[in-house]
Amino acid sequence: MTTFGVNAFGIGTGRERFDSMVEFARVAEEIGCAAVWTSELYSRSATVPMAMLAAGTETIAIGSNIAYGVGRSPLMWAAEARDLDELSGGRVILGLGNGTPKMMEAWHGVTGEAPAERMAELLVVLKKLWRLHEGPVHHDGRFYQVHVAPTSDVPEPVRAEIPIWVAGVNKLMLRTAGRYADGLVGHPMYTTEYVRGPVAEEIATGAQLAERDPSEVTIMGIRMCAIDDDVDRARRQAAYAIGQYAASRVYDKLFALHGWTAEQERIRDAARNRDSEGVINAVTDDIIDTITIACAPGDFAEAIAGIGEGFDHLDLIAPPWGLSDVETRVVNSHILDGLRTHLSAPVKA
Repeated sequence: MTTFGVNAFGIGTGRERFDSMVEFARVAEEIGCAAVWTSELYSRSATVPMAMLAAGTETIAIGSNIAYGVGRSPLMWAAEARDLDELSGGRVILGLGNGTPKMMEAWHGVTGEAPAERMAELLVVLKKLWRLHEGPVHHDGRFYQVHVAPTSDVPEPVRAEIPIWVAGVNKLMLRTAGRYADGLVGHPMYTTEYVRGPVAEEIATGAQLAERDPSEVTIMGIRMCAIDDDVDRARRQAAYAIGQYAASRVYDKLFALHGWTAEQERIRDAARNRDSEGVINAVTDDIIDTITIACAPGDFAEAIAGIGEGFDHLDLIAPPWGLSDVETRVVNSHILDGLRTHLSAPVKA
């Protein structure tokens, strides 16, 4: 059975932004969402909002979707995760990604080589540091050198292990998730067919290397939801968002799987020419309906019920491109309204 989560999007400035995130999360908690997520970029952190959400809620899981694994040292990741898990009473999910090699180099000042190998090593070190209360941690690897010998007692963490989910699209990162992580943070472009096919295959390959069952890896999807009384406008918003991703070669395999290679080339050509209308027009109805939900507010609950299986958890988000903060907040309110209806409906036998 698929569980649902939402992004705790804040609006306003200063304390108002954080308070609005907490208010949103409390509603999500009240209606029965399994998790609330927050992310980071070059101008915002994930962990500070997570602290606010942890203090302002009681039962809902709090996750990063995603935080940059390369953005903090393993020691500080472990320390912040311990604090967040203690503050929340054991409700944190640490969702980590590296971003693109260019982002790793330009934003974080580290080499962009072998991102999957770097992530695998980070997870190994984090799990060692999580057990720092048991004694010193020593690690000498390709990317990380860590030698920590506590000079006083280290409190035992709230949980014996903290769930770490890894963001991945390409083969090596998916295998890393299968081998080392507790979950996979999917991408907004993930379709049910892609998850059942290439994603499941690579997760299984990684899990086999660790001699564990692939079902131990939670598969999280992210579904973009364009919701507007003007359905044509909603579909254009969805098409625009898809177009921002589709031009990248990273998604060639997904488009080929669905027979959309020609459409992807048209999107790519329009993107090269900075032709926004061309991008929108190149995204077909089939692509919109497979990758996103685009509908009127009154139809959203039914649309959620029609999402295919394949995901253990789905994070429902507003399109991350082309909307103002106010428009995004309106869409998020529609998402909560639809989830309230869906989650309160009797379970079909």
